[in-house]
Amino acid sequence: MYVVTDTSGGTSVDAHERSVQRMVQAGAVPVTWQQVLLEYQRDWSRKDTYDEVMDLVREHSGAYGIGVDYAYTMVHKARQRQG
Repeated sequence: MYVVTDTSGGTSVDAHERSVQRMVQAGAVPVTWQQVLLEYQRDWSRKDTYDEVMDLVREHSGAYGIGVDYAYTMVHKARQRQG
């Protein structure tokens, strides 16, 4: 079983960490929301979901999203997005 640890919280950082620790001890595998997103995409040749996944990455993935946007502009000779 997988548990998406960065989409759940506790009453404190310590409470969250202890909860995750208990789940891991019970056999859960901790993952992040971004790992789940990229697992769902699975293969970048899957064009039917590519644009939507990339929009999510650009908008919600911090430095990784900025890097993806930069790489896209270099590869596709596209103008950099404003924002």
